[in-house]
Amino acid sequence: MLAAFAAMSPNVFSRKQPAAQPDPLKPFLLPALPPLENNGGLAIRTWVRSSMTNGLYSSVECAVAPKTMGPPPHFHKELDELMLVLEGTGSILIGDDVVEVQAGGWHLRPRLIKHTFWNASDKPLRFVDMYFNQPFEEYLERIFHELTDENGFPDGSAEKNREITALNEKFGLVFPPSAFEEQGEIMKRYGLK
Repeated sequence: MLAAFAAMSPNVFSRKQPAAQPDPLKPFLLPALPPLENNGGLAIRTWVRSSMTNGLYSSVECAVAPKTMGPPPHFHKELDELMLVLEGTGSILIGDDVVEVQAGGWHLRPRLIKHTFWNASDKPLRFVDMYFNQPFEEYLERIFHELTDENGFPDGSAEKNREITALNEKFGLVFPPSAFEEQGEIMKRYGLK
């Protein structure tokens, strides 16, 4: 038996070398900015880019005008979202339940669960949405800042719809068949625009 051990390669008993690790995280400081304005609708501002955290985390600030609907109900194949409400009250559809999250409250929306948000109140809503293991800020920046009328992508145009479909596929964003009908029902029930 000792002969068998002696014949084995010395590598058999050595520890496996860990896989190459990404660059270590580097500290960063983001200076305070005035609160984001909703401009009468829905606006975003990226705070932490996924590239700043080696792809682990990113976050955006969202500002939602009073009585304003968010996106149609949807789910993410791989993305988990964590919301911290900074101002106002957010109404969240999670599955088939509606919860209200007041300023200072947190809400986790795990992957594969249908959800959306809106501002049912007469006051502004502001929150930070945090994204894990996916650069979802890139999706939002493309939708809010690039695929605009000013950049040649009018709402309802075939080109804009193609771009959004490609983004949804790339980021694993899924709208169930009843999503737009459900969004309309929410808007009617809460008097949203």
